Amino acid sequence: MSSSGTRRRAASVPDTDTDDGEPAVTLKKEIGLLSACGIIVGNIIGSGIFVSPKGVLENCSSVGLALIVWTLTGVITAISALCYAELGVTIPKSGGDYSYVKDIFGGLAGFLRLWIAVLVIYPTNQAVIALTFANYALQPLFPSCFPPERALGLLAAVCLLLLTWINCFSVRWATRVQDVFTTGKLLALCLIIIMGVVQICKGHFYWLEPEHAFHPLQPYDMGRIALAFLQGSFAYAGWNFLNYVTEELIDPYRNLPRAIFISIPLVTFVYVFANIAYVTAMSPQELMASNAVAVTFGEKLLGVMSWIMPISVALSTFGGVNGSLFTSSRLFFAGAREGHLPRLLAMIHVNRCTPIPALLFTCISTLLMLCTSDIYTLINYVGFINYLFYGVTVAGQIVLRVKEPDLHRPIKVSLAWPVIFLIFWAFLLIFSLYSEPVVCCIGLAIMLSGVPVYLFGVYWENKPKSFNSFVAKLTHLGQKLFMVVYPDYKNAQYCCLSKKPQSWQSSAPEQTMDK
Repeated sequence: MSSSGTRRRAASVPDTDTDDGEPAVTLKKEIGLLSACGIIVGNIIGSGIFVSPKGVLENCSSVGLALIVWTLTGVITAISALCYAELGVTIPKSGGDYSYVKDIFGGLAGFLRLWIAVLVIYPTNQAVIALTFANYALQPLFPSCFPPERALGLLAAVCLLLLTWINCFSVRWATRVQDVFTTGKLLALCLIIIMGVVQICKGHFYWLEPEHAFHPLQPYDMGRIALAFLQGSFAYAGWNFLNYVTEELIDPYRNLPRAIFISIPLVTFVYVFANIAYVTAMSPQELMASNAVAVTFGEKLLGVMSWIMPISVALSTFGGVNGSLFTSSRLFFAGAREGHLPRLLAMIHVNRCTPIPALLFTCISTLLMLCTSDIYTLINYVGFINYLFYGVTVAGQIVLRVKEPDLHRPIKVSLAWPVIFLIFWAFLLIFSLYSEPVVCCIGLAIMLSGVPVYLFGVYWENKPKSFNSFVAKLTHLGQKLFMVVYPDYKNAQYCCLSKKPQSWQSSAPEQTMDK
C-alpha cells in the first residue's frame, strides 16, 4: 500500500487536489436546484396519494374537513421544512436530523435517532414501497386476482438491486432517475387533476358544495381528527430528505431554501386538488371502500385506458425507492463518519465517489425486510418515534438559538415558526398516545434497545486489542473488496458545536489504498 496513491478530499468543500497533485476523492456536489426539488417531491409523493387518501377522510368524517386537513398539513410541513433549512445551513453536514440532534443534544440522542432509522424505519419503508411497486407493476398481468407473493418479492428485490447498482455507479445517474420518475408521477397527478376539472365543468361537484362537503358522515371526534392530521403528516413524509445530502448540494445556502419554497407548495397543491378530483367521480362512501383510490378513479373515467393508473403508481413507487435509497445511504454514511456505525460505511469509491458500502448496507437490510411478514406492523410501531424526533429536532433549533446566539446562520427564520410546529406536534403526540398507547410504548421500547448498543459500540472506547484488530481486518478487507477510501475531513467545515467523538478519532485513522 502506498500513501502517495491515496486520493482524498474533504466532504464539504469544492474539488481540490491532494498534496501530491492527484485528484481527490469526495462526495461530489452534483445536486442542483432541479434535482433538489426532485428529491423532495419524489420522496414525498409515493404511493399514498394514489392508494389511500381514504384514511384522512374516514377520520375527518366529511369531505370539507378532509380538504382542510390536507391543506393545513401542507402548511405545517412547509414550516417544519423551513426550520430544517436553518439547521441545515447552520450545521452544514449530511445526515439530516441525526446530525442536528447529535450536535445539539449529544451522542446518545443522535445515536438513538440513527438506531431506529437503521433498524426499522428505512428498511421497512423501502421494502413496503418496493412491494407496492411490484404489486402495481404486475397488476395488468393478473387483472382478476392478486399477484403471487413470490413474484411480488422477486420483482421488489430486482427493483432494489437495480436501483442500488445505479446509485453505486453514479450520483448523476441516480439524480437523473429521480428527476425522470418525479416528472412522471407529477404528470400522472396532473392527469387526475385535469380530469377532476373536467368533471367540475360537467357539473359533478355535489360533494364540493359547502352544505354537502361539511355534512358529517359520522359524528366529529377530536381524537379521530388528530389521527387524520397524523395520517396526513405521514403522506407528506420525505420533506426533510434533502437535509440528508447537504454536502452534495450545489450552493446549499441558496438551493436548500429555494427547493423547499418550490417543492412543498407544489406537493400541497397536488395533494389538495387530487383529493378534490377524486370526490368529483366518487362519493365519500365509494372512496372509503377503495383500497386503491386512483385505480378506482381511473376505472370510472378512463375506460379502456384505465391501465394508466396502476402503471402510474408503479412508476411513482419506483422513483420513491430510488430517492429513499439515495438519502438513507447518506444518513448511514454520516453515522459511520461520526463513529456511530462501522467505519467501512463512511468510505466512498475511489473513482465513482459514491458511498458504496452504505448503499449496499441499505440494500441488504431492505432485502432482509422483504423476507419478514410483519413490516407494516413495524412501521406502525416506529411511526410515532419518527415523528417524535421531528419535534426533538425543531426544539433543538430553539435550544441552539439560546446556547449559541452568535452562531453564523445564513438562513434565520422567526422563532414563531418552530413554536407553531411544536404546538401542532404536541397536539398530535398527545392524541397518538391516548389513542394507541400500546403501539407508542412498543415503539419507545424499540428505540431504547439502542442504549446498550451505544454503550458497547460507542461509549466503551477501551475495547480489547484483539477485538479492535479483528474489526480493522474486516474493514481493510472491505476496502479492498469495494475499492473505497475515507474522504479527507481535515478541510471540512463543521459547525463550531460539532466535535468528532473520541471513538471516531481513535477508530478511524487515515487510510490509504493503492490505485
